[in-house]
Amino acid sequence: MSSSRSTRASNALDRLKERSGNKLYTMSRTGSGHFFLTAGPGQPPLCAPMELDEFVAFVNAQGPQKVQRMSKLDVAFEKQLTKKTEQ
Repeated sequence: MSSSRSTRASNALDRLKERSGNKLYTMSRTGSGHFFLTAGPGQPPLCAPMELDEFVAFVNAQGPQKVQRMSKLDVAFEKQLTKKTEQ
């Protein structure tokens, strides 16, 4: 269970590093199993220690977000939805 927890948190951290371009972000795990994020080694924490789900949500919200690609069909579907809600 412990390895899957840290793998999920590590994957969130890797995505943040890729999105932001800052390869110095680090995560630490406390003895009680909580996680926190720092901007680099020796830097102060950017958040209080959090449970896994909170930490992953926090890390996913940091840095620039990737724009979701939409196909022509997605755009047409969105238009149909807005037309129906206006009526």
